Amino acid sequence: MTKYVFVTGGVVSSVGKGISAASIGRILKSRGLSVAIQKLDPYLNVDPGTMSPYQHGEVFVTKDGCETDLDLGHYERFIDIELTKSSNITAGQIYTQVIAKERRGDYLGGTIQTVPHVTNAIKEFMLNAAADQQPDVMLVEVGGTVGDIEGQPFLEAIRQMRTAVGRDNTYYIHVTLLPHIGATGELKTKPTQHSVRELRAIGIQPDAIVCRSDFAIAEDIKDKIALFCDVQRDAVIPMLTVNNIYEVPLVLEESGIGDLIIDGLHLDANPRNLGEWRAMVDRMANTRKVLPIAVVGKYADLPDAYLSVKEALRHAGVFHERDVDITWVQSEDIERDGAAEWLDHAAGIVVPGGFGARGVEGMVDAVAYARDQGIPYLGLCLGMQVMVMESARSLLGLTDANSTEFDPETPNPVIDLMPDQRDVSEMGGTMRLGNYPCQLMPGSRAAKSYGSETITERHRHRFEFNNKYRETLQEAGVLATGLSPGGRLVEIVENVDHPFMVGVQFHPEFRSRPQEPHPLFRDFVEAASVVLRPGAQPELPLAEEAQR
Repeated sequence: MTKYVFVTGGVVSSVGKGISAASIGRILKSRGLSVAIQKLDPYLNVDPGTMSPYQHGEVFVTKDGCETDLDLGHYERFIDIELTKSSNITAGQIYTQVIAKERRGDYLGGTIQTVPHVTNAIKEFMLNAAADQQPDVMLVEVGGTVGDIEGQPFLEAIRQMRTAVGRDNTYYIHVTLLPHIGATGELKTKPTQHSVRELRAIGIQPDAIVCRSDFAIAEDIKDKIALFCDVQRDAVIPMLTVNNIYEVPLVLEESGIGDLIIDGLHLDANPRNLGEWRAMVDRMANTRKVLPIAVVGKYADLPDAYLSVKEALRHAGVFHERDVDITWVQSEDIERDGAAEWLDHAAGIVVPGGFGARGVEGMVDAVAYARDQGIPYLGLCLGMQVMVMESARSLLGLTDANSTEFDPETPNPVIDLMPDQRDVSEMGGTMRLGNYPCQLMPGSRAAKSYGSETITERHRHRFEFNNKYRETLQEAGVLATGLSPGGRLVEIVENVDHPFMVGVQFHPEFRSRPQEPHPLFRDFVEAASVVLRPGAQPELPLAEEAQR
């Protein structure tokens, strides 16, 4: 029978539940157990697809086209699995399902209540996923913090799971913050005590408490938490802030959390086995060659909006023994100051995805700068579209070339709305989403990177390359080297007269892993390393790099 590990959070949000859950998944998988994972999000949005990046950060897309919380990206990268829509559900989805059943008469005229109808729907979501995947362990993270009004039905549902599947099949982990009072130099346990008391008031007794802190946690602090929160002394797990999130599985395993879960759930598992993961973390720590990369985006003042891009660059850097030093550049700053002012230091330029006209011309200028200076360029989704726009303007002389997303009346719509999007009226969940196949041109840079001529990648967009301009751009040296089966949609473009200039309509960053970087990011970082410019940062001794 599938065992369940529930991860809740207390005191404040963004305390590290997602990284903790992902790390626990890596620990359990390394011990030979099959792992599935879910995120329960209490917000009323059906999904984060229509939410602002400034509120939500990155929208992660699963292979089956579900727009999800960014924590699912952490899950995939740490556990090295591909998730589906069964891995994320929101209060909006739950209430929509319950109301739809009520309208159909499925409840036979009964009064619909949070308990049992909403909580039953949440439990069914967890149980159905376990029945489909049949993992040894199902990890379930509950978004938000204990005490949030919107989160109460989800906490009640995981409380009921102990009765539904049996006490020996459930394990509750609470991630909480130990704030440090600078005036007295103390770590305070009272917020954790209050958080656990709130959790116990609804019937959940945590089996372990992961204590997040920026400072070392003394033994008497652990004793106090164990006493007042009624957990075993060895189940008070210190989780100090680390420089590298990929250290967290090592820290948690060293603290004994793997043994606690395995013993608590009576699992038959292998001994600790994080050797390869530790070797990867050591390579990250000992990489001395600095590679400056500029990421030019609409939300560059909020790097969480490009979380998977950042991690994919790090993965590729480790592969090539390079410390990728990212400069986040607001595209609007380039519009104001010019590209050279912000990109002169860069050995490579990445333009990621985004929506809306704000800052787009700055992205176009970044493409022009990369092309003129011979700097490796990787365009992702919108980054491919602005590459096409710049190429049409500079190489074809179509100075008014644009996307109809930004200028509906442009006389040269080199990027246009996809035909099957023209009658779409609703915004949520209606884009081209998830995995689609792509055929690569033999001998192209993309084909060499992938080592294959047929690939599958994840998409999230409404606008596409306008095929009316395919032939003229090809004559100018900008080739469509990746096409959908049948050749209808352009998925990859390359400038063949450039050291590395590739734009892709999909999001390769979602499929990168710390131990297996994505081929396009891997080869982009290699190209940037080869043409490292004179203005780039020099290699630093380890001590100096640690200070940096």
